[in-house]
Amino acid sequence: MDFGIIFANTGAYAGPEGAATMGRLAEEHGFESIWTVEHVVVPKGYESEYPYSREGRMPGPENAPVPDPLAWLTWVGAHTTTLKLGTGILILPQRNPLVLAKETSTIDQLTGGRLLLGIGVGWLREEFDALGVEWGDRAAHTDDNVHALRALWAEGEASYEGTHNSFTEVYSEPKPVSGAVPVVVGGHSKAAARRAGRLGDGFFPADGRSLPELLPVMRAAAEEAGRDPDAIEITTGGKPDPDFIKALADQGVSRFVIAPPAMHPGKLPEAMGRFADEVMAKV
Repeated sequence: MDFGIIFANTGAYAGPEGAATMGRLAEEHGFESIWTVEHVVVPKGYESEYPYSREGRMPGPENAPVPDPLAWLTWVGAHTTTLKLGTGILILPQRNPLVLAKETSTIDQLTGGRLLLGIGVGWLREEFDALGVEWGDRAAHTDDNVHALRALWAEGEASYEGTHNSFTEVYSEPKPVSGAVPVVVGGHSKAAARRAGRLGDGFFPADGRSLPELLPVMRAAAEEAGRDPDAIEITTGGKPDPDFIKALADQGVSRFVIAPPAMHPGKLPEAMGRFADEVMAKV
């Protein structure tokens, strides 16, 4: 089982020193990856329901710093050597895939092939309105952007004609180290599970307790699309208990993520060491 840290670019780790500390210590303590969160803007007084808390609100104040995930991961990548760098997630329908293909390929090259592109459709409608991005078709827009990205990452000139993107005989260089950046579909809905089955290199539902409901949906969608469901890597989180994590492994999970184990960088070495001894070493 690999271990990662989610919400890595928040709180005390949003700035340069905290970010570098997070990356270095995660690598030193045996974590395989770190994962960012994203919002381009957070509209004041938003009414959309945040899907990952009972209160329906994001943790922390609305004006809390949320660095751009790709820029933040590039900085961390420069301070590490093996740590995988994941967006968990990047709100894909808000992005131009031609620009994103160039950004992700460049980061992947600079970091030796360590980038993981976790994607989602987004939940904050007011953010879409502020950006001038259509809310109602964001799911179809997401799917089309994945196809466009893969066309642009592939060798040689790229052409693509889809529902939201169209380009003919363009060159997008450099290319990712391994020919493509892995696309990890985030979300804990059946729609996300189906998208992961159809399109994902990985599936990332945040709560491992949802897997008995979601994994059969993901697998069925993969088989219907003529894909091997066993080739889709599963990432999830939940209670950091060795027995729970072992049960997840039995369900096919290969990566377990936790929130930063300490909110202050000075306390991070002890907290990571304790997690490594009490959880990682027992799985």
